[in-house]
Amino acid sequence: MIALLDYGSGNLRSVHKALVKVGAEVRIVTRPADLANADAAVLPGVGAFDDCLQALQKQELLEATRQFIRSGKPFLGICVGYQALFERSAEFNSRMAGLGVFTGTVVRFSENSGLKVPQIGWNQLEEVRRECPLFRGVPEGSYVYFVHSFFPKPDDASIVATRTTYGETFASSIWRENVYATQFHPEKSQLVGLRLLSNFVELAR
Repeated sequence: MIALLDYGSGNLRSVHKALVKVGAEVRIVTRPADLANADAAVLPGVGAFDDCLQALQKQELLEATRQFIRSGKPFLGICVGYQALFERSAEFNSRMAGLGVFTGTVVRFSENSGLKVPQIGWNQLEEVRRECPLFRGVPEGSYVYFVHSFFPKPDDASIVATRTTYGETFASSIWRENVYATQFHPEKSQLVGLRLLSNFVELAR
């Protein structure tokens, strides 16, 4: 059973639909007790870093999420759910601390690149760690769908699973032990995204 954390994120339903499509049993979770029997968990997200963290805190899901990650069960963060895994964000002079699973800061794309911010649309993955289970069967150079102005800069380069370039090169996904996270949206990335979600579901079995 995959726990899908519901704190009011706009992409919750599309993530739910995609997980069900790849054969997952999904439970929408709004309180810590609902995480107890989950085999894996997904933290989706669109919008602002602070809004995500404040909503999780209000529902007492912040510490519950940390405890779930420490349990060693598979965990997937998507977009803002990826950013939330870090210590802090530069977004709107954020005062909220992140989950702190990884050290590093969430930063904004440079305005000097000549490219539109946010990045909206398809962009390419460069595999850094080909052994990452999430990308099994995903061809090098695959295109996935992004909607974001901010991205994490991990202090530890060894956790970076893929990179993507949009004016500057950034960590488009990470992996360490049981924790996986993507800046792009698998639920909007058609066959590549469904393969990635299917791989995640297999990790929970």
